Amino acid sequence: MAFDTELLSLVCARRPHLLAIGEPYHGEPAFPRLRNRILETLAGHGFRSIAIESDRAAGLAVDDYIQGHRDEVDLSTGISHGWGAHPATRELVDWLREHNEKLPPAERVTFHGFDAPTEITGAPSPGPLLRELCAYLGAATADLDRLVGEDDRWSAPEIMYDASRSPGRSPEAAALRGLAEDLRSQLYADAPRLIGDTSAEAWNRARVLATTAIGLLTYHAAMAEPGTQSQRIGHLLAARDALMAQNLLDILATERDRGPVLVWANNAHLQRHPSRWDTHWEGQDLAAQWNGAGSIVSPLLGDRYLYVAGSLGASGPVGLGQPEAGTYEEHLGPQTGIFAPPADSDLRARVTDLLGYSPLDAGTIETCDAILHIGSEPGAADAARIAGRPGVTETRIEPGSEMPPYTWGDRFFFAGEDRRMRPFATIVGHDVPGFDERSRLSEPGRYRLNIEVGRAEFRNLFGYGPEEFAAHSDKLDFAQTDQLMPHPAYAVQGWASLVNPGPATADAVERLLTQARARAADREHRRSR
Repeated sequence: MAFDTELLSLVCARRPHLLAIGEPYHGEPAFPRLRNRILETLAGHGFRSIAIESDRAAGLAVDDYIQGHRDEVDLSTGISHGWGAHPATRELVDWLREHNEKLPPAERVTFHGFDAPTEITGAPSPGPLLRELCAYLGAATADLDRLVGEDDRWSAPEIMYDASRSPGRSPEAAALRGLAEDLRSQLYADAPRLIGDTSAEAWNRARVLATTAIGLLTYHAAMAEPGTQSQRIGHLLAARDALMAQNLLDILATERDRGPVLVWANNAHLQRHPSRWDTHWEGQDLAAQWNGAGSIVSPLLGDRYLYVAGSLGASGPVGLGQPEAGTYEEHLGPQTGIFAPPADSDLRARVTDLLGYSPLDAGTIETCDAILHIGSEPGAADAARIAGRPGVTETRIEPGSEMPPYTWGDRFFFAGEDRRMRPFATIVGHDVPGFDERSRLSEPGRYRLNIEVGRAEFRNLFGYGPEEFAAHSDKLDFAQTDQLMPHPAYAVQGWASLVNPGPATADAVERLLTQARARAADREHRRSR
């Protein structure tokens, strides 16, 4: 990646135990794709583990898969909070599996979730975790089944709106917490026999199950606390991040001798200063402040905790426009990269109504070590999404180069290191005089994403083949935005294009780019053979 040098310089200078990199908005797919490429770089420089914002107990199955201990894994259950459905998650898991196959066990990268199995709107029953723990210990489950009762009563959606409906502070829940603590104590007391009969890995899995179950019961107790909706949400957010902090410290204790840990999550979970959530949700104005996992872990680790805040300048597909003048994002500029926190005290936080997006603020700027910024220039977020795909390399024509000015800033994406092959996608920001002017790219803020879709997909998209493009060309408005169109100049070669891609075409663009990269990779493979 273009900013590998800056990232590695930062890591070498600080030598962290935990490198925490945040993202400001979960809805921008460029961030998890950059995460994957960053891990590839760091794995070559001593990092042997990654922890993401996902259920820790569920993630054990994912690690078993990437270590080669099982031949398949269900990411819909192994990765929580819906992240398993994201294409970048599958790409991460596939890369880890392939990377580890070539290495001895001591050098393989391990996968961790460091989250609790909770959401603001609810949490599951502790029953399944404790039943599996009892099975490992050979303990009876009669009392457990009686105390848990029906699993559905723990996850009923009305609990979020009525604390009295929660079983979290019932006599059964109190007894269940005591039982869970006893089971964990038994796990340690019988550790020599249990490890001898099974393995250290199996024992550690049981330990994680016990810790997760106890944390889950703690969370259910917080759900049962009365108060205003803001107070209850504040308690739940604090309880969740406290569990996340405990998990991070436990993961660090496990991994420290193998190398530093890359931690990736929302900024709110990793920043050093207290986290805030102000929003209008479910018809109410809500406000909460709590200590995130980063603000808990950071003072315990001191200089060994390195925090890189995530920043998003602009993104058409998620509906985030250009940052206003005088904001931190505008100051960080048009390009994607790793930057030092700006020192200008006159800068301010941007204002936006994009739900779930956290712009940079003074607290973040004052306490972060660096910023991973996706640039604000047109097409920067699209470029980061493409460049973050497996095996993709990018060429950008730099402004001021010897190339014609109308090519400056254009980007070309290749499926491999050989850039003599044709790209599978490009991003351009200018008209080509006398050749390609129908998209009106000379107007401010306009750019075009071009994708090689191939002849069959071209016909599927537009209802006619590339060879018939000339008969349809005059009827098309190539200046339309967020609309899949034949490429105005290269449609006959099977190319499609979009001016300023946005939410309407986001899913189609993801699919077409995945296909285009795969075809280009196949061509590269055949050529190299």
